[in-house]
Amino acid sequence: MDIKKSPKKQKLLSAKVLIIVSSVVTLFFLIINLNSALTTKTLARKDILIASVKQGDLDVTVDGYGTLKSDKLQLLTTLTKATVKEILLKPGALVNENSVIVQLENPELEQLVENASQALVQAQANLRQLVLNQQRELLNENASLAELTAIFQTTQLKRIAQQTLLVKGIVSQLTFKETQLNEQQYQQRISIAKQRLKHLALVHQEAINIQKERIKQQQGQHKVALNRVEKLTMKAGSNGVLQRLSVELGQSLQAGQEVALIGSVKDLIALIRVSQNQAQQVVIGQKVIVNTRQDDIIGQVSRIDPVVRDNTVEIEVSLPKQLPTSARPQQNVDAVIVAQTLINILYIERPINVKGQSQHTLYQLDNNNSIATRVLLSFNSKAGRYITITSGAKLGDKFIISDLSNYQVEQIVIN
Repeated sequence: MDIKKSPKKQKLLSAKVLIIVSSVVTLFFLIINLNSALTTKTLARKDILIASVKQGDLDVTVDGYGTLKSDKLQLLTTLTKATVKEILLKPGALVNENSVIVQLENPELEQLVENASQALVQAQANLRQLVLNQQRELLNENASLAELTAIFQTTQLKRIAQQTLLVKGIVSQLTFKETQLNEQQYQQRISIAKQRLKHLALVHQEAINIQKERIKQQQGQHKVALNRVEKLTMKAGSNGVLQRLSVELGQSLQAGQEVALIGSVKDLIALIRVSQNQAQQVVIGQKVIVNTRQDDIIGQVSRIDPVVRDNTVEIEVSLPKQLPTSARPQQNVDAVIVAQTLINILYIERPINVKGQSQHTLYQLDNNNSIATRVLLSFNSKAGRYITITSGAKLGDKFIISDLSNYQVEQIVIN
């Protein structure tokens, strides 16, 4: 006996099959859409940066930062102990050699000048007194010589007269001999007196020379004391700018303590700091472009500091004599050092977060600039805002150089 299925059960079976088929189809499309979402991303053209691969000569540069410094510096220090009485100029002021920066005071120095002045006056008075005494002594010696000369002449006349009388027998031989002997003695005494006068003149001159030396010493001490007092008025001593003032009003200073630093205004150098890993590319003589935020100054690497500080190396850059008005001491500047010039190479504007000597994935645009596909590129040297390409691209290729590190998709659709 045949059993017939009811139409109701057949309809229920057909509905279940339809539901299962619909679910499978829906799941299939969900998987397709999910896979598409994982491999494709849509971006607006205005939200991305696009650059083309170029070919030609390119300068490899090293970026740095630093300040302009005076090439000629003058440090002002105290000569003696002193107290800061008055501050007339502050850092940044333009100065000339006669500009007074700080006025110091030291009462002991003023007393020292007074004592030295009195000692000098006393030494000069002693010289005048010495000259007077010598003149008096010379007068006495000359008077003695004149008296001896008179006696000698008298004795000589007496001897001549007695010589005539001796022939006549009026004067005895003994008396004549005595007179003759006296004449000889006075003649010798005159000779001795003249020698004494000559020697006395030499002695007097030496005494005057000694006293003059003492005066000269006193003058030197007086001059030193005056110089110390004058140095209490601290002057710039040269044309330039007051770069640093190291004292405060009322401060007590020791001898040799720093007061101020004066730097030249026109004779400037640039002290540039570059990263340690780029410093090996820098050599003396390389061209440097120093930017003051207003002007570019062309300089040259003149010194490389061998000491590494905070992972940076200091580079000294010599600058031309004629500088723009925007260049001034202590000014912060940026610098680009031209390490070398690469000839006929492929390069592109440096993508964000891409470093030299590395591999990085960029999105390359198709011919319609509507779809970008991931491509692995090898990069070599940085050159300012550019970077050289060693593989993965050719001349004219276009790449997205925006930071797309958050997008892990194979393609990007651009609309």
